[in-house]
Amino acid sequence: MNTDEFIKNLKFDENGLIPAIVQDSVSGKVLMLGYMNREAVEKTIETRKTWFYSRSRKTLWNKGETSGNYHNVLDILYDCDNDALLIKVIPHGPTCHTNNYSCFYRNIEGREGLEKNKSSILQELYEVIMERKRLNPENSYVAKKFKEGIDRILKKVGEEAGEVIIAAKNGNKEEISWEIADLIFHLLLILGFYDMSLDDIYDRLIERRK
Repeated sequence: MNTDEFIKNLKFDENGLIPAIVQDSVSGKVLMLGYMNREAVEKTIETRKTWFYSRSRKTLWNKGETSGNYHNVLDILYDCDNDALLIKVIPHGPTCHTNNYSCFYRNIEGREGLEKNKSSILQELYEVIMERKRLNPENSYVAKKFKEGIDRILKKVGEEAGEVIIAAKNGNKEEISWEIADLIFHLLLILGFYDMSLDDIYDRLIERRK
């Protein structure tokens, strides 16, 4: 089914809109509910970023255009009645304008901060690494490693991998978690050295999952 056929099958309401639920493809958490007209659907498919129609401003808007907290669209599903969309994404930064991970961060009792995505720390950490690479500040461990070169980074990765093995053999769960965290950090240095992103890894994992 091509884009035109897909959109032709959708049932837009009397205002030419269709509700679109945005879901974190990794955590499965619902991030937001927006509305799309035909053009927003087309641009979302074309750019692989989420576009919506603002009912108050009567105009299209691109998620992350001003904040930088965009959605990388992986898949678009529609329901059995063809009148609602489910957009599976990898979010870059918080989705809600309140700086919360999800727009659904409160319950009926008024408690807040209920929806969190711990995995977002990987993207945050990667962005800090790339900033250190760009700015090259003094007394920065990351900047020092980049300056030393890939061989020193790989040597450190080998050391951390060995420490993971030792921790696992010891069976101490806290030690295991610390050592794996250290290994992941240094693996991110490899990505940063070659100007690769976490998307490169997500794509490979998604391919394997399929």
